[in-house]
Amino acid sequence: MITFARVSLAVFVLAVMAVLLPVEVSALQANMDDVQITAHPVSESVYYLEGRGGNIVVTVGEDGVVMIDDQFAPLTDRILAAIREISDEEIRFVINTHVHGDHTGGNENLGRMGLLILARDEVRVRLAEQSPKDALPVLTYSAAITIHLNGGEIYVAPLPPGHTDGDSYIHFLNEDVIAVGDVFRTIAFPVIDRGNGGTLDGTIGALAVLAGLGGPDTQYIPGHGVVSSREDIVEFRDMVMTVKDRVAAMVADGASFDAVMADNPTREFTAKWGDPERFLIAVYEELTGAE
Repeated sequence: MITFARVSLAVFVLAVMAVLLPVEVSALQANMDDVQITAHPVSESVYYLEGRGGNIVVTVGEDGVVMIDDQFAPLTDRILAAIREISDEEIRFVINTHVHGDHTGGNENLGRMGLLILARDEVRVRLAEQSPKDALPVLTYSAAITIHLNGGEIYVAPLPPGHTDGDSYIHFLNEDVIAVGDVFRTIAFPVIDRGNGGTLDGTIGALAVLAGLGGPDTQYIPGHGVVSSREDIVEFRDMVMTVKDRVAAMVADGASFDAVMADNPTREFTAKWGDPERFLIAVYEELTGAE
């Protein structure tokens, strides 16, 4: 466990958010030669592709293919080959759910091929700080848009600043399938990237939005993990709210981060979602007002 005896919380968190995510992305990019891209059917026309990094979602039909996120650049050829196994129609759009490299790493390759990349305004701004022109979204939005394709509607809309400040969800209305990016994951506690505008309250708000969109048969595709239900979204949101309330009570009493960790406010949740430390750092930082 990390202690804060010699390093202030604010300094430490800034270091974490500036360094940890890029390091993780770099580690994910290593040893790509053995990565296989596996397609999982979700509905008649929607699939998600599992490889390395975030899930890729595709919807297919006679009008073409829409692709959600694109993992890492070294995997582009294998990703496209996997899509071709599903459909040989033209890829019409690529939509980025947020800025992180395990979801946007293939942008440059796809942009050079002439594919149209869509994302929120915030994603383009942040990518422009670190990526070449070909990797940047050419169509951006600040409010909901609808793509009319393959006889149906694809609703693309911003979420509150949760995982980052550029999060979007993509709702395939005819299929009742929602791609949610990294606001929700089945394999870990939330990652709140405050360095890219993510917030605790925004995470709770975004999960509430997603829960409100669904019904008993709605399928949610997370940024990492497996297809889930509305009940899974609600459970995840309730967990975040419970942890927030526990940490907030300790912060009100002047507890240090070490004291919060020792109290184990995620005690009944770690068996399902793993190591909570990074999540608790973000929670503690936001509740104490650390910059």
